[in-house]
Amino acid sequence: MIQEHRYVVVGAGPAGLQIGYFLQERGADYLIVERERSAGRFFTRFPRHRRLISLNTMHTRSDDPEIRLRWDWNSLLSDDPSLLFPYYSDDYFPSPDDLRRYLTDFHTTHDLRIAFDTGVGRVFAKEGGFRLETEDGREIQAECLIWAGGWGEPHVPDIPGIEHAEGYEDMAVDPESYTGKRVLILGKGNAAFETAHSLLGHAAAIHLASPRPVRLAWNSRLPGDVRGSYGALLDSHHFTTLHALLDCTVERIGFDGVTYTADVVHSDADGERETLEYDAVLRCTGFRMSTEVFADGLRTDSRGRLPAIGPDWESVSLDGLYFAGTTMQARDARRGASAFIYGFRYNLRTMNRLLAERYDGVRLPRVPVARPALTASILDRVNRSSALWAQAGYLVDAMVITEHGIDRYEDMPEDYAVERFGDLVTVGLRQNRDPDLDDLETGAFAVERRPMAARAAESGAIHPVVRVFRGGVLTGELHLPGSVVTQWRHPDRHVAPLDRFFDRLLPL
Repeated sequence: MIQEHRYVVVGAGPAGLQIGYFLQERGADYLIVERERSAGRFFTRFPRHRRLISLNTMHTRSDDPEIRLRWDWNSLLSDDPSLLFPYYSDDYFPSPDDLRRYLTDFHTTHDLRIAFDTGVGRVFAKEGGFRLETEDGREIQAECLIWAGGWGEPHVPDIPGIEHAEGYEDMAVDPESYTGKRVLILGKGNAAFETAHSLLGHAAAIHLASPRPVRLAWNSRLPGDVRGSYGALLDSHHFTTLHALLDCTVERIGFDGVTYTADVVHSDADGERETLEYDAVLRCTGFRMSTEVFADGLRTDSRGRLPAIGPDWESVSLDGLYFAGTTMQARDARRGASAFIYGFRYNLRTMNRLLAERYDGVRLPRVPVARPALTASILDRVNRSSALWAQAGYLVDAMVITEHGIDRYEDMPEDYAVERFGDLVTVGLRQNRDPDLDDLETGAFAVERRPMAARAAESGAIHPVVRVFRGGVLTGELHLPGSVVTQWRHPDRHVAPLDRFFDRLLPL
């Protein structure tokens, strides 16, 4: 028997549950298929050392649930106030076991339609949609396929002898098994630092190796870069202990049954080569999306790790295939927070609206805004919206001027809004992030405050930005100065400049 649904969602992790909730709320015909026997099974194994890096803030001094979501990085969006992650853990860096328990309750409370024990073996594009063959021989047809299956498999670098390294996905997590050993960790991302951090009191020497310098969230202000909670290892590097960060290319890994060797070429030493000896080599080089399941092929990014997707998160090579969850970072990598629940939950709310428009004929929601109320309306949004806060620099409100007035389309990817509307004003929050600030010597906290409106664009503080596009081309923008208390309602610093900006742009 063939099952047919308008929407089929692959994966019952956070992204699959979130988009499933939105589809169910509007009465769509959907099914979530999941290879495992319960929701969120990824978190039974990952992170391996059992601490999330997504923040869990219990106390915000605000009773506004929208404001509280700005500092709640793990909750999914729903209309049930009891289904918020801070009720499941009060740890600032919570356990993935608590997240899995939360996801199970989210699924059961909302009675989402999930087919467990249903792995997808092959996906075929067909006229008007997709045909999915399950691993147990069944067939499911979908008009729209939403891939929320996460990464899929580890990224294994092409290094001769890499098979001798133990992968992050399989490595021993008991630090005592590394006592007194010299350990080489391939990679300098959060998984590598998480692993090294657990070994600090046991291993004799830990080296983290990759060709480029470590990227610190302290400098870049990007949540996917190495977090400050691993600062002890950075201390060890600077204080010339036996633990160190190596900027080098590993050309070959050898193993004689007892000792591992790594032939390295140092990045900033005029090609200097060296052979180093270790007692263990651990591969912490991240993950990639598995594409083999797509019978018709799937275009990926230049590194082959993320799907190539358009501004509405649809595959550029397979019409009707959309990506949900951490792979959405293909659109805002090194800019936004789409790699985290904190960011992609808002992407998925917007995606649901776009899918409803395309597949169900539901007009894209818009809010009419009267010209005299424009400034107040904008300040209300930037002062309260959790979506614009979490996805600063990526999601915006699109203000489209029509012959009848102004229509506001909320929480849109700016590149999508510009492509769709051409002539518009976008309103959002931004932060002067520098994704290329990788130097360990940089004074990460020596940030000069720039309170004056004329210099607001240079500020590292989050602040409101209004941008004008004509025919898809940026023609003007206004940066409002930041605020220590993240409130932007000062009569002289925020209200008056915004009024003047719109008086020139849209005279009453």
